[in-house]
Amino acid sequence: MPERTDRSYDLSAALGVEETAALPPGTSILLSGPAMTGKDALVSELLADGVGHGEGCLLVTTAGDGGDALGRIGDRAASGSSAVDGSLLCAVDCLAGSGRTEREFDDGRFVYSVAGPSAFTGMGIGITRCFDRLAGGGVTRARFGLTSLSTMIEYADKQTVFKLCHVLTQRLASEGFVGAFTLNASAHDTQTVQVIRQAFDANLELREHEGRRQLRLRGMGSSPTDWQPLPE
Repeated sequence: MPERTDRSYDLSAALGVEETAALPPGTSILLSGPAMTGKDALVSELLADGVGHGEGCLLVTTAGDGGDALGRIGDRAASGSSAVDGSLLCAVDCLAGSGRTEREFDDGRFVYSVAGPSAFTGMGIGITRCFDRLAGGGVTRARFGLTSLSTMIEYADKQTVFKLCHVLTQRLASEGFVGAFTLNASAHDTQTVQVIRQAFDANLELREHEGRRQLRLRGMGSSPTDWQPLPE
């Protein structure tokens, strides 16, 4: 298990995997598995966990309204206590369909919208805007989530999406943030999944087994962890 440092990130509360208790800044993880195994919800959980500890949140979403998604993350982070600082919450909404627009909510949440899941140039601009806002607010630690790479692959070939992943993971490394990206593995052939995996430091696999959702981690040690229940 990696040694805990002042700069490392602890994702174990959200992911339930001890090997993620001390991730070096810049680590990026691919969450893969069949549909309906809780990948996107797990990303929301780890983002909310970070916000609850004063870390920034940057969500790239291809499904649903980015502002609403940030609102749910903020509510989960607050968990009955006082409201969180909305300026920690940023999103790039890739399902807007209305071109590049910006929205800032009264509570500080910020959403940059692009035309769709294949608008990679606009997406990059939006991500940079979000990074700049977090930096301008004094945020030095943040978690990044992207849901879902599978939607992007519907609009672009796997090599183009791999290049996007590589650019984003390198950007996270330079910023010292951590990232989690989701992929519906059952929607793609084995070669596509293997190509996408190469862009990440580790792969958190999810499955349903005997009526229960389980996960295991590959890439943080010499062998995969054992399958274990998904955190409730």
